[in-house]
Amino acid sequence: MQAETLELLEWNRLCQHLSTFTTTKLGAIAAVHLPIPDRYDQTLELLTQTKEAYSLEERNAGVSLDGIQNITEAVLRAEKQGILSAGELWAIATTLAGARNLRRQLDNADYCPNLQILASELRTYPDVEQEIYRCIDEGGNVLDRASVRLGEIRDELTSVRDQILTKLQNIMQRNSSSLQEQIITQRSDRYVLSVKSPQRDRIPGVIHDTSSTGMTLFVEPNSVVQSNNRLRQLLKMEQVQIEIILENLSTKVTAIAEDLQKLLIIVTKIDLAVARARYAYWLGANPPYFADHEAIVLRQLRHPLLVWQQRNEEGREVVPVDVLVSPEISVVVITGPNTGGKTATLKTFGLAALMAKVGMYIPAKEPVELPWFDLVLADIGDEQSLQQNLSTFSGHIRRIGRILDSISTQSLVLLDEVGAGTDPSEGSAIATALLEHLGEHTRLSIATTHFGELKALKYQNPKFENASVEFDDASLAPTYHLLWGIPGRSNALAIAGRLGLPQNILDAAQVRVGIGSAEMNEVIAELESQRREQTQKTEEVANLLVETERLHREILDRAEKMRSQEKELRERQEKEVQAAIAQAQKEVGRVIRKLQKGEQLGEQVAADVQRTEQRIGELTKRHMPVSPEAKIEVKVKVGDRVRIPKFGKIAQVLTAPNSSGEFSVRLGTMKLSVNLTDTEPI
Repeated sequence: MQAETLELLEWNRLCQHLSTFTTTKLGAIAAVHLPIPDRYDQTLELLTQTKEAYSLEERNAGVSLDGIQNITEAVLRAEKQGILSAGELWAIATTLAGARNLRRQLDNADYCPNLQILASELRTYPDVEQEIYRCIDEGGNVLDRASVRLGEIRDELTSVRDQILTKLQNIMQRNSSSLQEQIITQRSDRYVLSVKSPQRDRIPGVIHDTSSTGMTLFVEPNSVVQSNNRLRQLLKMEQVQIEIILENLSTKVTAIAEDLQKLLIIVTKIDLAVARARYAYWLGANPPYFADHEAIVLRQLRHPLLVWQQRNEEGREVVPVDVLVSPEISVVVITGPNTGGKTATLKTFGLAALMAKVGMYIPAKEPVELPWFDLVLADIGDEQSLQQNLSTFSGHIRRIGRILDSISTQSLVLLDEVGAGTDPSEGSAIATALLEHLGEHTRLSIATTHFGELKALKYQNPKFENASVEFDDASLAPTYHLLWGIPGRSNALAIAGRLGLPQNILDAAQVRVGIGSAEMNEVIAELESQRREQTQKTEEVANLLVETERLHREILDRAEKMRSQEKELRERQEKEVQAAIAQAQKEVGRVIRKLQKGEQLGEQVAADVQRTEQRIGELTKRHMPVSPEAKIEVKVKVGDRVRIPKFGKIAQVLTAPNSSGEFSVRLGTMKLSVNLTDTEPI
């Protein structure tokens, strides 16, 4: 049933998208076949790895997995004592080098302890790597230096081949008119010339092949037969030496095959962690927080497949939904018009739960809070089978039966159009009983429906909650927004009218629907209107709060700037006054010293000295700072007005000062807390 649910939710498409963010082929294969953990601790481990990889991406310190290749088949064959090809051995060497480089990078990432532990378990065997590099090149060729004997054989091969080519070049020059083409070619690993059939006797030798027209013979001249024989012997000897070298290297790989298997597992885990982090970054997703006994909070949740479609396939803009479920709720009933987004909401939440289970971030605003579901089970879409003679209703019931056999108290169940496909009264009764059962035996069940009776379950059972997809009365079209706590209206008549159904038929249908249904729709419409109005007011308040905070910061910044300027001005004035006083005191002192010496300065000078001393006292008293002891003590009571120097404003006292001298004042439209030391009396 879990596998069937994954197919219904299009989980394989999401895994394909994730695979595009991997680096290695191993990682891409693992991403496409991503397993769903069945234990909570496994999910936490994966999520921790994702968070650490995300930290690497944020710091632009992403790890490199260059050189790591899919050597799984080669390692399995080595375990069975098989001989590996030169290309496979080269791939093993580059994988060992890439793993060692990966471990070195993570050794320096102290903020990624879990990835460091993973990388620390990598065994890279540099001696095996270097031996492979010594014997094989990047093109998968065994090098001459791989063994002394191989080098000797290849030297002789080069010499014999040169001798053959030289002899053939001479024959070509002497018998150019007898040749079909002035080239040296090969047949059965032997060098031959293309000779015209009528000129056969001009170049005696062994005929190895004939052209399709019979006009050209491929002849091995007698003078090079022995050399060609030797060449073939040397080629066989060379191949024997190559096989010996490959066998020796393969034996070394066999000895470390078990560690190579572990290396591939570890590297794949790290590659997947990095891919999950990069995918999260691309989605603008946030990490989930698992809270089983708290509210489910998924604000602005977006369908990841629709986001991919919008960005990469020029799809329409994705409308996010809010999923907000109280802890006591175990069943949510979503109602609303067709094509309104009910099924998309089911799939979006189902994918979010699965993404969280595999350690992926969720495309929603922080905080992202949801339970850890042991199983995600779904019945979405029609299930008809002509071979099994199943109707849509029968198909749904079969699938629901399999769901009921699998559920636990920690499961998530998603039901699309529950109870549909049969008589409405019986379907509604079945749906009601089913949802009540699921409410007692699952962590959360979400169902979409058109049955009006299911809307009333919220008022009969505290475990039930209503939600609806919003409908725009002006355009008579769904907005794809999800409204919580409000059941959806039946908009079939309005939609039918928009699609051209005659008005007389609509009027007759309205009579048959009944007054109660119309009144219920009016009540729901009023609730939706109030909800929209409240949402608009909430947004306005939020915007006003942001603007108020901005103005508050601006006022504080200006006040701080004014205090700084005032302080600088006061210090400058004090310095100027001190300089003037010092100069005056100096002059008075000079006069006094003359008097002390008995010099007669006259009555006018003495009077000037006295006035100067008085002026110095006045300047000192007026401009020099008042000592703390001399500061005027402020006493206030509720209703008084005080001056706040740092703002340069008058404020009204709201509360009496406490023991610390702090009290509240109203400054314009703001309420502030100040201290007596920050105020002055009026």
